[in-house]
Amino acid sequence: MKSWTKNQLKRIRLYLMINSDKRNRYLKKHQIFKEMGENVFFQPRIIPSDPKLIKFHNNIIVTSNVTFVTHDIFHLGLNNLKIGTFSYEQNCIEVMDNVFIGCNSTILGNIKIGPNALIAAGSVVTKDVLPNTVVAGNPARVIGTFEDFIEKRKENIKPFTEEELWKKFTESKNK
Repeated sequence: MKSWTKNQLKRIRLYLMINSDKRNRYLKKHQIFKEMGENVFFQPRIIPSDPKLIKFHNNIIVTSNVTFVTHDIFHLGLNNLKIGTFSYEQNCIEVMDNVFIGCNSTILGNIKIGPNALIAAGSVVTKDVLPNTVVAGNPARVIGTFEDFIEKRKENIKPFTEEELWKKFTESKNK
């Protein structure tokens, strides 16, 4: 019980940390995940229920409200049917180097992502994301390559002012 209470207090403390850089340092220092490599930016404020089943390698960005599902509790419903004994289902998730996971995405268990992969916002990842791919949708499917994404982004390297961004936006909508 003492370990459970300690873990819950860590979760509450993390949730209350406004500064994401401090949260990231805390996550690494206290070894919340099974592995957390260099340059991992973890923006979600809610920690998955089984964080030791998740490995993050290097240079990873996990944006806000990403959910990692390492288990299901459907065994409770099945056991209530009195047709047998079903056990708690758990799975691991591994995120390789150079991965971006867009906001409000869901990563299901038994998934390996990347390296060099991009998951678009709102995606539901139900199977492995192959290296060098961009995926989107529910369920997530390949929509491009990492290299194509990089080339497209190179076109927008110049920083824009607010006025320039609005002008660019308006021009694109008037086409």
